[in-house]
Amino acid sequence: MSDFVHLHVHTQYSLLDGFSHIPKLMERVKELGMNSVGITDHGTMFGVIEFFNQAQKYDIKPIYGIETYLAARKMTDKESVYDRKSSHLILLAKDQTGYKNLLKIASASQLEGFYYKPRIDHDFLAEHSEGLIATTACLSGEVPRAILRDNPDEAKRMLEWYFE
Repeated sequence: MSDFVHLHVHTQYSLLDGFSHIPKLMERVKELGMNSVGITDHGTMFGVIEFFNQAQKYDIKPIYGIETYLAARKMTDKESVYDRKSSHLILLAKDQTGYKNLLKIASASQLEGFYYKPRIDHDFLAEHSEGLIATTACLSGEVPRAILRDNPDEAKRMLEWYFE
């Protein structure tokens, strides 16, 4: 078995961004000798049941996650000048509590925070962070953006917030 595990995979449920069809993904993961894989669709967890079922079929450990959008201000703020642009954050469930929190985050982002994209804010994340592992995602994450703006102090402040 491989020691390498993909933790940031988008499936067909990441509209306009995901390419992986879950059955084919699982077939490929097994073919490569990996014993687990994580899916982190953009703003949704629509694929987790299919993901679970296919993981069982191939004897692969499923790692549940989401690539959430963080609102620039509050998730309920909806002024285009300030709130249209959001940053990305990968969240992975490390246990059952984390999985339940992912479901809360995915639901609230769609029902309460939706503005161009399904969003949450730092306060909501802090209230629902138990059982979760967070990564800075991609170049659209808060920390990478601060680094790209040549602002290491802001990046450090953000990282400290996440560690706390």
